[in-house]
Amino acid sequence: MTSAAAPYGTRRALAEPDLAACFQVRKDVFVGEQQVPEEIEYDAYDATAVHVLAVGADGSALGTGRLLHGEAAAGKTGGDHTVGSLGRLAVTREARGLGVGAALVRALEDEARALGLSAVDLHAQTHALGFYERLGYTAYGPEFPDAGMPHRAMRRTL
Repeated sequence: MTSAAAPYGTRRALAEPDLAACFQVRKDVFVGEQQVPEEIEYDAYDATAVHVLAVGADGSALGTGRLLHGEAAAGKTGGDHTVGSLGRLAVTREARGLGVGAALVRALEDEARALGLSAVDLHAQTHALGFYERLGYTAYGPEFPDAGMPHRAMRRTL
């Protein structure tokens, strides 16, 4: 959880209402705002991923992200089972600029540490490279398209 002074907190989404809130935020941001086709937004990895939810003081969902680990992450991390794959990070339009994205990344990193992972990889939309660099991630490899948008792979050792 974030400090008591913060207008929001983060938690692992385990109960169905929290998971539904995660999926709604993703639908609003990726499908609604960024025009990602809904059929590629949700995938088989959602069933085994660790999902984290940011919630406002009023209980509203402000953001979400997920962490893939083990075999689910291997295809995104070059086959390294000690590296998790952070993805589907989304913050609602109303909550942007409040630090919610950074709090979600840190919460996912905490979950990765709890799983015994040594690092976290992610595929960042190129416009978000600076955000992740400020959080300690380093870009590697060439730019590539994902859902029609340019991305770069990034990694942070935990």
